[in-house]
Amino acid sequence: MHTEILQRKYEPRSYDLHDLHGISDRTLAMHFKLYEGYVKETNNLTARIHQLVEDGTVDQEEMPVYSELKRRYGFEYNGMVLHEYYFDNLMTNGSADPGPQSPFRRAAESSFGTYEAWRGDFIGVGKMRGVGWAVCYLNPYNGRLTNHWITLHETGNVAGFVPVLVMDVWEHAFILDYKPSERLSYIEAFFSNINWKTVERRLERTIVSTSIPALT
Repeated sequence: MHTEILQRKYEPRSYDLHDLHGISDRTLAMHFKLYEGYVKETNNLTARIHQLVEDGTVDQEEMPVYSELKRRYGFEYNGMVLHEYYFDNLMTNGSADPGPQSPFRRAAESSFGTYEAWRGDFIGVGKMRGVGWAVCYLNPYNGRLTNHWITLHETGNVAGFVPVLVMDVWEHAFILDYKPSERLSYIEAFFSNINWKTVERRLERTIVSTSIPALT
């Protein structure tokens, strides 16, 4: 059983992304390598943690190492998953905004009053100082969208909510194409490459269908 568990490794996914507007292939190549590093380290930590718990207990001497591995696991695992959300919601020849009949546009209007208000809020999150992620979440219990900042990879995730649109705003996502002070230019480039069909599929994970009250 021990060997079988260690063989259940995460595999890095391949993405057919190239010729994006405002995000160079050189940046994408670097970004894919960084993502592969998160996958590798997630597998490494999974194996090390399993070795500590396979006897059914974590003793006092093991606890400091176990605790550090567990904390690190949250960073590496979320780094892996958030990058997969990010790459999945990009595409060559994407579009800056969803169409007028888009389910995402309707959800944004129901949640924020107007699509423009949602977009301004999401961009505002992306412009916040520091490194992290801007994430539009779906509350699966009422269908409402909310935008949140995730510090690093693990601090700020909303329990039970579904990531719908994920934007990496660590500097490695744009530093080869833009200066650190030009983050807004990167955000505008990100919007021009969104795969709204992928975003809309994520909306389908609503658990309870109800009317969505506007934010006040």
